[in-house]
Amino acid sequence: MPELIIVGTPIGNLEDISYRALRILKEVDNIICEDKRVTLKIINHFDLGNKNLFTYNQASAERKLESAFNFILNNEKTIIVTDAGMPIVSDPGNLLVKRCYENNVKVDIIPGPSAPISALAASGLPGSKFVFLGFLPRDKNRRRLFRTLVEEEKILIFFESPNRILKTLIDINEILGNREIFIAREMTKIHQEFLKGNTCDIIEKLKKVDNIRGEFTVVISGK
Repeated sequence: MPELIIVGTPIGNLEDISYRALRILKEVDNIICEDKRVTLKIINHFDLGNKNLFTYNQASAERKLESAFNFILNNEKTIIVTDAGMPIVSDPGNLLVKRCYENNVKVDIIPGPSAPISALAASGLPGSKFVFLGFLPRDKNRRRLFRTLVEEEKILIFFESPNRILKTLIDINEILGNREIFIAREMTKIHQEFLKGNTCDIIEKLKKVDNIRGEFTVVISGK
């Protein structure tokens, strides 16, 4: 009977991979991945041997859904990974998992690092209730989203790119107000940086940076 195994991978530092994830990655030859180049770095770094890789990502989610599912059906065990963290979180893998359940294909999971949860833990904010927004929409749609969250009491967590982070924070300050905020940049990587304060303080700090780089995970207090 075919089986799909959801495997969490590091969000930056390869040392964060679990023993169990390494064992499964070594044992199973068939891997559905977001980007072959990224997955090959893990395979080569840990000398996991030759693997049969199938690319499935946001750009090809609907077009390759059937062929990706057939890839699962044609193998005894198949792993699904994303470039960083847990598959399915801000990732189209949920379509494949849903298809597996609909067709009685066994699904297993090997937990791993998660950028939203890691940032929440490092933020110092009370984390019993939160809303994860994933990657934010752009411009007018982003502002429209923030307007729907003005009365939200739960913590807000989202990802943002370096070229939009400053504008997004300005929008937050204008629409949601001067909230307590935590930003994790390049989390677990060599140039990791944490910024904590209120929205106005963080905006002023980023305005002084000539060339903002890196991947950002943002945690904002609720109303």
